[in-house]
Amino acid sequence: MPDPIVFSGGAHGAWKVRRQGAVKGAPLADVTHIERGATASADAAWTLSGVTSNLRYTSASEKRVLDATPSVLAKPAATRAALIPITKSAAWWALAQDERRAILEEQSHHVAIGSDYLGVVARQLVHCRDQPGARFDFLTWFEFAPADEGRFDELLAKLRATPEWTYIEHEVDIRLERA
Repeated sequence: MPDPIVFSGGAHGAWKVRRQGAVKGAPLADVTHIERGATASADAAWTLSGVTSNLRYTSASEKRVLDATPSVLAKPAATRAALIPITKSAAWWALAQDERRAILEEQSHHVAIGSDYLGVVARQLVHCRDQPGARFDFLTWFEFAPADEGRFDELLAKLRATPEWTYIEHEVDIRLERA
């Protein structure tokens, strides 16, 4: 069963915003903190919500690699995080699923790139495209130790240089630290 995940941006929360900005498209309103949970904060300037889901576009062999190094959130050393909401273009969604898979993995090597960082970057993908009023298609959440932030930046640079990223029409990058 999918689990609801809500990110509330405002003046309070478990995560303090270090920096935030639009990579592509409109920015979100500036906030000082983000709370991540199952429900929205009452005083939030904005909320983004979606659900966790089953793996999509992942082959059996890729799943075995992911299962061998599970992504564990809330590790004590992981005091840094990134929330990166993204929206893909209508052209992306007009493609058949096998065409999207070909771009995602055969051309862009998305899973393979991410697999190189499994030990240092925990991640969670939140689906929101089918949620009423959703502003983004996906909310990507990453946690890592301060010493691994350079590795996280390296991961992002590799992903953003792929053919898949030509289909991104809206992306915001919010960097955080535990409050």
